[in-house]
Amino acid sequence: MKKSLLFALTAVVTGWAQADEVQVAVAANFTAPMQQIAALFEKDTGHKATLAFGATGKFYAQIINGAPFEILLSADDETPAKLEKEGFGIPGSRFTYAIGTLVLWSANPALVDAKGEILKTGDFKHLALANPKTASYGTAAVEAMTKLGLLPTLQSRFVQGENIAQTHQFILTGNAELGFVALSQVFKDGKITGGSAWIVPAHLYQQIQQDAVLLAKGKEKAAASTLLAYLKSDKARAIIKSYGYELR
Repeated sequence: MKKSLLFALTAVVTGWAQADEVQVAVAANFTAPMQQIAALFEKDTGHKATLAFGATGKFYAQIINGAPFEILLSADDETPAKLEKEGFGIPGSRFTYAIGTLVLWSANPALVDAKGEILKTGDFKHLALANPKTASYGTAAVEAMTKLGLLPTLQSRFVQGENIAQTHQFILTGNAELGFVALSQVFKDGKITGGSAWIVPAHLYQQIQQDAVLLAKGKEKAAASTLLAYLKSDKARAIIKSYGYELR
């Protein structure tokens, strides 16, 4: 009995001694699911994921200028590929962890109709979107408005967020009556969580393929490779799906 107890205690001590921390740059649209996943990851593995949320374009600039990130969970597939090509990402580590959906949303439950006709009728003063130069969902919003032929008439009403989280905040606080955000920000377990929304048809914008990549600074980190594997687990995928993302 004493021998078994000693073995068990040794295993626990060894497990925690091997526990490590990983620095993760996370696309702002993935904030809520990643917070849930990180909590489960720590509980299941002992490793801690320290998360920073923001626009993918800004993370790219920070990474090539020496930021200590070890994993990037991007809002696109181009940035991870670029980082890999430039030597900042580990070849062969990239994979698609989620496919995002663009939505036109308002905190006002009566404002946005089921077909997005509000964009044509123009019964609003301000339209929020993320910076299309640094945020994938902002780029997608501009693509959608361009295909609808509405960009010239709507541009003067834009309220631009630094990232998709700030864009959502503009709408939530009433600084903009409506705007384009990620479905994951207003969706949980099969339904819109509040306000009114139009899910923008997929043919109006290029697919938002969100890729993860192991960065050079995380190459030797067990916690980094373990987290990337964890993102592919059934537990993590169930969480990701519950926020309205599509999976591969």
